[in-house]
Amino acid sequence: MNILAWIVFGALVGWVAGLIAGHQRMGCLTDIVVGIVGAFIGGALVEFITGGDFIFRFNLISFIVALIGAVILLSVVSLFRRGAA
Repeated sequence: MNILAWIVFGALVGWVAGLIAGHQRMGCLTDIVVGIVGAFIGGALVEFITGGDFIFRFNLISFIVALIGAVILLSVVSLFRRGAA
């Protein structure tokens, strides 16, 4: 995917992950970062489980994989924030 597609994909995934994880007001830039990092986490998780390569495309399966990774990322961040408080 080109950089513009990564930004749009990341923003969409980050926004939906924020809604699922209860982080409604993260901001556009944070949504993009969460979505892109979530895509890497989800892709690594799929590759670890299946043992094969996972290639991201702009489709539903890639969206779901990235969404799972982003929700995991937000859950881990929430755990660290609660532990530090």
